Amino acid sequence: QVRLVEVGGASKQAGGSLSLSCTAFHRYSSDSVMCVAWFRQAPGKKREAVAAIYTDDGTTMYTDSVKGRFIISGERGKNVVYLKMTGLQTEDTGKYYCAMTWIRCPTTFADESTYNYWGQGTQVTVSS
Repeated sequence: QVRLVEVGGASKQAGGSLSLSCTAFHRYSSDSVMCVAWFRQAPGKKREAVAAIYTDDGTTMYTDSVKGRFIISGERGKNVVYLKMTGLQTEDTGKYYCAMTWIRCPTTFADESTYNYWGQGTQVTVSS
């Protein structure tokens, strides 16, 4: 079984920066590789994919609205993935979830059915 724990949500002003972390607790090999994605859900809106990383080779993917502002990072065997967010906008407000699967991230990383495990989420609020 896998448990994902997100940490780092906070209230920030537009233009600010914030880093989130997602730690995967599991009983498998510490050298395990995984695809970890960040999703977010704003009030009244559908959950959307933000970024994903395949920890084996560091391949990353981003949704267009965060390209150039967010960086997802993680290392094989570390079981922690980070989402560094800069140039925050009010549109970035939402509950941020990490999700994980043991396979390589598909190009359609936004497909929620790809992921076997989900965290409980952490709230990010950006005010103008």
